[in-house]
Amino acid sequence: MSDASRAAAAPDGQRPRRPTKDELLAAAGKTVPDLIKPDLTVLFVGINPGLYTAAIGHHFGRPGNRFWPALFESGFTPRLLTPCEEAELLSYGLGLTNLVARATRAASELAAAEFRAGRRHLEEKAACYEPRWLAFVGIGAYRTAFQRPTAPLGRQQETVGSAGVWVLPSTSGLNANHTPRRLAELFREFREAAFAGD
Repeated sequence: MSDASRAAAAPDGQRPRRPTKDELLAAAGKTVPDLIKPDLTVLFVGINPGLYTAAIGHHFGRPGNRFWPALFESGFTPRLLTPCEEAELLSYGLGLTNLVARATRAASELAAAEFRAGRRHLEEKAACYEPRWLAFVGIGAYRTAFQRPTAPLGRQQETVGSAGVWVLPSTSGLNANHTPRRLAELFREFREAAFAGD
């Protein structure tokens, strides 16, 4: 994280309490509520909640997940938000949901059928809330849900309802394929496309 990111971080009072081991184990199968309203510019679509995220009840909650720094470094947010401040995203025209609702220790525990069912639920949300863009944060989940095994990162040809579709890499700290700088570049490229003309 850059010095600017550290300086822009929220006060320590905004940081979630670290869950206990028992709380993490109890989080399996739990869900995290969507952060959504009509007419968003971007609805970010995570793969599914991890146990840490489900235990604290906030999206992309695990320390080391690079979603929040990528949002800030790319210009989606004016400062680095913590997961506890996720509701602030709505004021920027941004929302959060997951392709699969149930929390697991790892996304590899999910079946392909769950991703396809998640796609149907996402199509219903898109029809109801009409975001301008759906941004998938995880290319493997997108490829499985949409049965497009060679889909690239970036803008996709199809739409979901009236929403354009963009695919970003996973921001998990376990994703070694993309450095924080590269993630910020990819998020910035998407932000420039999503807000073009605004």
